[in-house]
Amino acid sequence: MHGDRRAISQLMSTAENDPLARITILSSLYWLAGKAQIIGITGPPGCGKSTLIAQLAKRYRDAGRSVGIVAVDPSSHITGGALLGDRIRMGELASDPRVFIRSMATRGHFGGIARATEDAVRILDASAMDYVIVETAGAGQSDVDVKQLAHTTIVVTAPGMGDEIQALKAGIMEIADIFVVNKADRENADRAAQEIDQMIMMSEHFRGWRPRVLKTVAMSGEGVTGLVEAINQHSKYLKDSDGLGKAKEDRLRSEVLEAAKQYFEEISLKEIASSELFQKIMKQVEANKIDPYSAGRKLVTKRRASR
Repeated sequence: MHGDRRAISQLMSTAENDPLARITILSSLYWLAGKAQIIGITGPPGCGKSTLIAQLAKRYRDAGRSVGIVAVDPSSHITGGALLGDRIRMGELASDPRVFIRSMATRGHFGGIARATEDAVRILDASAMDYVIVETAGAGQSDVDVKQLAHTTIVVTAPGMGDEIQALKAGIMEIADIFVVNKADRENADRAAQEIDQMIMMSEHFRGWRPRVLKTVAMSGEGVTGLVEAINQHSKYLKDSDGLGKAKEDRLRSEVLEAAKQYFEEISLKEIASSELFQKIMKQVEANKIDPYSAGRKLVTKRRASR
């Protein structure tokens, strides 16, 4: 599967649409994953996240590294699929054999990432990608789930978008390992960076690693080299402080609980729907001998008793 775009795409689609196959795929790939550096990028719409990611990917590509990008787009209200805006903006990377881009819709899932985002990251990691970059849907303060997924989380903003600090307060402010004021060629970029720096100084949340505040102009690539260096510094900090070990423990706990949740919500229901007991009870419902709600309770009670 290493670098095989078609195989990677097929595995992602199957895992996203078939709960039973998902468990088989992720179980098989689990032992191959764990080597990629996962970078999460979030921030309000219009701050230039996609352009910044494209510049990051180019830097890694030029260094001979492979990059997987998972761009979480808002869902189409008509089809439920991704609107694919980010993939279009990264079009020049799409044909690069060392870069894999996957767009996925949020499908109503809150937190800035799709339910299948973690699966896509795991598959890219197992396919020997050196870096996996996750871009959130850009819904502002709700885009905090990426912190649980990424080793390094970058929060991007830009001057001239109203109150930049209001867009970064509360939960999304606390998840950042690196802050980036993009479009720094605009007026008030220095002021925005200074205000973020002041908020970091006043915050009691940041201990150990002090978030970096950088300025970039993603369209021209200005400041991107400094961002790569900051990511490397944070990665080194995690290794030296055993932050990776602690983060891995939290992620594993989350993964086990999420796997159990999906099993109960989706897989168990499919197993019940294909059972003889379900067919018998459905005949009673169709014959108006029992109502659907009592039938559901009876189905669960009898299934538990038979185990």
